[in-house]
Amino acid sequence: MTVLDRLHDRHVLGRRVRVLSTHVAELLPPGARVLDVGCGDGLMARAVLDRRPDLDIRGIDVLVREGAAIRVEPFDGTRIPAADKSADAVMFVDVLHHTTDPTVLLREAARVARQAVVIKDHLADAPLAGLTLRFMDRVGNARHGVALPYTYWRRAQWQQAFDALGLVVEVWREQLSLYPPVASAIFDRSLHVVTRLRPTR
Repeated sequence: MTVLDRLHDRHVLGRRVRVLSTHVAELLPPGARVLDVGCGDGLMARAVLDRRPDLDIRGIDVLVREGAAIRVEPFDGTRIPAADKSADAVMFVDVLHHTTDPTVLLREAARVARQAVVIKDHLADAPLAGLTLRFMDRVGNARHGVALPYTYWRRAQWQQAFDALGLVVEVWREQLSLYPPVASAIFDRSLHVVTRLRPTR
């Protein structure tokens, strides 16, 4: 583990899970059966469940990690192994930018979700956004073997994909305060978004 890895785990990871799980928990429907796509170690889903014990969350991932905090099933990264409208909500937490084409999984989420698709991902509109996000991605994910295609979209690209797939934006938040004050000016700015979408098809 590098010095950057240790700094990230000590000063960033815990706060990120705590703050982001609060945002996500607020956006999931009451009593929902939730599919967490790309759930990783399951810590985010577990933190959401701590805030929302009414939820039932199961995870799928292309890399199933030992000792995950929730139950996790493998999938191929393209086709969600679930029937049409079989989940109340589908969530992606920092997952879609790890795919070469986010519309593939967005289309699957629109197929599987009855009530909501909840996404936390990045925005590439800010100056030097690409460089900053690449750095963050490498520090947070490279050691875990996560694919890093660096697929960062601008707001207009997200909206275009949502429109094409019949996903209506109900909530859109960019001020998430994921990082400590000393790092916020660099790593928060307008680089992150949490959104809740309503499937219409």
